[in-house]
Amino acid sequence: MKNYKNFDIEKSTLIILILSFLIVSSKLNSSGQYAYHPPENINDGLVAGSLDEANIDVKLIEKGVNKIHQGGYKEVHSLLIFKDNKLVFEEYFDGHSYKWEATRHHGDWQSWDKTIPHDIKSVTKSITSTCIEIAIDHGFIQSVHQSIFDYLPDHQHLKTGGRDKITIEHLLTMTSGLEWPEWSAPYSSVANPCLGIWYQDKDPVSYILEKPMVNEPGQHFNYSSGNTIILGEIIKHSTNMLIDEFSKTYLFEPLMIDSSYWSIHYDNGVIEAAGSLEVTPRAMLKIGILFLNKGAWEGNQIISEKWIEKSAVSFAGNNGINIPGVGSGRNGYSYSWWTNSVFHSGKFYDLFSAGGWGGQEIMVFPQIKTVVVFTGGNYLSKTPPFKILKRYIIPAID
Repeated sequence: MKNYKNFDIEKSTLIILILSFLIVSSKLNSSGQYAYHPPENINDGLVAGSLDEANIDVKLIEKGVNKIHQGGYKEVHSLLIFKDNKLVFEEYFDGHSYKWEATRHHGDWQSWDKTIPHDIKSVTKSITSTCIEIAIDHGFIQSVHQSIFDYLPDHQHLKTGGRDKITIEHLLTMTSGLEWPEWSAPYSSVANPCLGIWYQDKDPVSYILEKPMVNEPGQHFNYSSGNTIILGEIIKHSTNMLIDEFSKTYLFEPLMIDSSYWSIHYDNGVIEAAGSLEVTPRAMLKIGILFLNKGAWEGNQIISEKWIEKSAVSFAGNNGINIPGVGSGRNGYSYSWWTNSVFHSGKFYDLFSAGGWGGQEIMVFPQIKTVVVFTGGNYLSKTPPFKILKRYIIPAID
């Protein structure tokens, strides 16, 4: 006897596969190849243009997008290019949403588009850094050179063993001197402090600050989400606003970003300010444009030009960094932004970028007035944004 229940399941699966194929095919022409189409104007503060207007090689960009569609770069979820004051390229791809406990951290299959917020991972750190600057501009914080304990009233007992020398700038530049072996273990292992923080009885700030001092503050780079979590608490105590509310009021709303979600809160209410923000790729692009335009948005100075300058140049000693899954060894680190350069046809193109696990990137190129944004889901493999940038985007611009 035929098992109709199994037949119905098989039929449903087939229908889903067909629909998925049709969605992908709708982005391709009759020959199965991607054909460029300019972005839409949707009255969100971004002005749409075209690759031709920006003198960008359409064929080369199409070649790169075809490679993405063919799975050559695994999970790229979006790619946006802004040049000469216009959004000239915007494309979305199918892929998995993030789910920590799932295989390869891949959750549900998603047809990504401009309306869907993406988990931007450590790009969050650059947003938190930006909020620190805004808090300084509005007088909530006096200076980056202040002790962190000026804004941690519940943790004065930890102002010992050299921790009293840690300043806000040391947190911004990952030079606090506190032990934090984040790059020594997978993010799925309790040996990684980003996960270990959940498996102990202390509040998150105490867990971070009780780590041994292994270097003098300001002397040695050590990538630490713990540093940025403390910055989020400094925002809270200096402004009397949690970072989700502060960022919405002072950063996102002025940029016409109407959707932002800080997804991870610890049991005592502390917001994970290092990697839990979810926003759309267009929102990421606006952050990049803000930094490209020296802190101004539609005539309003949201962050200071001086802060942009510090973000675009490596902090003293923070050079030659090799990022796991990205590599290069030419990376520097500034006020929670990465610094680098791309070499093509005898020229170096300097950039500073906000980067996140899995292939999330906001790349700012001041020399060529360009911002490039990626989102992705390559959590357990090398991330492709810089490879795509070097093979297709920079050559197409050049």
